[in-house]
Amino acid sequence: MPRIVGGVVAALVALTAPSFAVVGPSAEGGGLAAHVVMVLKRSANTAGFCTGTVVAPNAILTAAHCVGRAADTRVHYRDGGGAPMLLAVAEVAINPGFRADAIRTRERSIDLALVRLTEPLPGRFHPAPLDTSGDVAIGHQFRLAGFGVAREAAAETGGVLRVAVLAARAPLSTVLLWAEDPSGGGAGACTGDSGAPVFAKDDAVVVAVTSWASGSGAGHCGSLTQAVLVKPQGTWIGAVLARWGTR
Repeated sequence: MPRIVGGVVAALVALTAPSFAVVGPSAEGGGLAAHVVMVLKRSANTAGFCTGTVVAPNAILTAAHCVGRAADTRVHYRDGGGAPMLLAVAEVAINPGFRADAIRTRERSIDLALVRLTEPLPGRFHPAPLDTSGDVAIGHQFRLAGFGVAREAAAETGGVLRVAVLAARAPLSTVLLWAEDPSGGGAGACTGDSGAPVFAKDDAVVVAVTSWASGSGAGHCGSLTQAVLVKPQGTWIGAVLARWGTR
């Protein structure tokens, strides 16, 4: 059975995490709530939270840097009464192209992971379809949906699903998506949004998974959002889900 947690989520939000949430102009993401959960990770001295996409009743797609061992990873959601719940993880699969030190070494990294739960999510959650077209052009708009902070370095603003509209910018890539706020208002990924789905503008198809963000000046958020395109990773995602018997 899922475990009810009290101050655990609040404590995790208050700690530093190697993850990135929607800052700047955004709206609550109730229309996408059936597809999105929080992913929690702990290590020896820290704990952090990310966002993940439901891709099967018991499987979540997120960023590889958001997960640890199965025993150190949990999926969080709120029940119908608003109480926080935790689900244990049975297995974690990391994309073979992931490079944990990619920023330092300037290597290309496929920052993706799949998480298999020990039991299915409640019936109100539904798998989100993954993009199979790979049709991305400069200026195309998308919706980033994440649980991260609404204001940089303000941990108390995290934990609410928010959505912001972003647009693809150069350079175009067959592997990664770079996106920015088309209005120039500073919306983008920040702490807590790593692993967040980047949906198509007009439906709930997942085009990419958020992996990294940057800001202007001393900021770390609100300027550029980077995400891994799911179309090129479709074979890997499908093979893992098939091995798990989740699709």
